[in-house]
Amino acid sequence: MGHTYANILIHVIFSTKERRPIIRPDFSERLREYLCGLARQEFGKAIKVGGTADHMHGLISLRTDIASSHAMSRWKSLSTSWIRKTIAGAGEFAWQSGYGAFSVSPSNADSVITYIASQPEHHARQTFQEEFIEFLRRHEVDFDPDHVWD
Repeated sequence: MGHTYANILIHVIFSTKERRPIIRPDFSERLREYLCGLARQEFGKAIKVGGTADHMHGLISLRTDIASSHAMSRWKSLSTSWIRKTIAGAGEFAWQSGYGAFSVSPSNADSVITYIASQPEHHARQTFQEEFIEFLRRHEVDFDPDHVWD
């Protein structure tokens, strides 16, 4: 076979440092657009990006030559620099060091897109911490509850 073909979809979740609610409504749309542009430039594409004041979700598609750890490192570091330079009062902005990455089959992509789009409504009923622990359990990820939020 002369070419490599893949459809690598990952639902990523990452929070602001100490889960501070600092993604303000006045720049959240610009942030989503910037994250989509970064994804195209750095590792593939962002199919859907959304979140709330303290965390973001993304359904991303990775190129075959990019590891998810590299994609997330670039996404977070470049967006941090952009936020600090672009958004008034965001000079101390930072993402938390870790993230969650969960594989998604193409047949489930539409439900993940809907889930990401409904983040504000979802978090009227469930905290980010509850949501993230539920994701870890649902995807059978081994974790120490005492160290999830370091």
